[in-house]
Amino acid sequence: MTNTQLLGIHHVTAITDDAERNYKFFTEVLGMRLVKKTVNQDDIYTYHTFFADDVGSPGTDMTFFDFPNVPQGHSGTNSITRPSFRVPDDAALAYYEQRFNEYNIKHEGIQTLFGKKVLPFEEADGQSYQLISDENNKGVAAGQPWKEGPVPTDKAIYGLGPIEITVSYFEDFKKILEDIFGMTTIIEEENVAVLEVGEGGNGGQVFLRKDATGPEARQGYGEVHHVSFRLKDHEAISKWLEKYERYGIGNSGLVDRFYFEALYARIGHILIEVSTDGPGFMGDEPYETLGESLSLPPFLEEKRDYIESEVRPFDTRRSH
Repeated sequence: MTNTQLLGIHHVTAITDDAERNYKFFTEVLGMRLVKKTVNQDDIYTYHTFFADDVGSPGTDMTFFDFPNVPQGHSGTNSITRPSFRVPDDAALAYYEQRFNEYNIKHEGIQTLFGKKVLPFEEADGQSYQLISDENNKGVAAGQPWKEGPVPTDKAIYGLGPIEITVSYFEDFKKILEDIFGMTTIIEEENVAVLEVGEGGNGGQVFLRKDATGPEARQGYGEVHHVSFRLKDHEAISKWLEKYERYGIGNSGLVDRFYFEALYARIGHILIEVSTDGPGFMGDEPYETLGESLSLPPFLEEKRDYIESEVRPFDTRRSH
């Protein structure tokens, strides 16, 4: 029997105002590898870029849509408020703090959060992130740092860390995470909880915050679109579809994204996806040139000429 439990965080998807600037920020400053440049399969006029570890391992990718003419989002409650990226240790955080200063990246300095060292920072379009140190961390394994990236491999980002979600209906949402998604609450303080999934640790945690008085977030660029959690395979995701139907949770049905299978459900305001670990990003491009050309799933390949004429080209070749 297959393991149907969530294994950790799969990916986080956000909206950017500028795919090219975002590409330069993630590859040149953060040192994450662009492993796939494709289009949004539900809106082919929009790029979908995937930044991950060296080989695009599940649990390492931050992805972006650049919807044309999208308005600026506004941060607030009832939204996914901050993705995290894992680095190997506290020394790596200090390295990035210095790097952010050199590149004039807005950051809040190294802090302690739930016993872990973190470094909150912002992208130019206002998107909020944080780095989190894996010093003394145990749990979901990290990926492999980008070997050819600009950041030394002993310092570089190599996976996604805890995802921060802020809601006004804290108790109800926490109960759904526990009862439906199988998460365990490991820390609970006033208006905040840390929940774990799979083997736990930085690669399998949710930081849930309560904000019942602030303004609601408005989706747009600079805001997160959805979070996805990992499932082992097709059998596991099929069981999740059955579970959603059993509990009367509205959902997308199974969606074949070519690189993985997906299932979406909106819980309150929060769009939560579950995705299979495979097939992965290495099937349609060689390792050496991942992300350098526009990749399309087979069902869009016949429209390639049209798509390439419609999306604004930007150069992601590393081997000039």
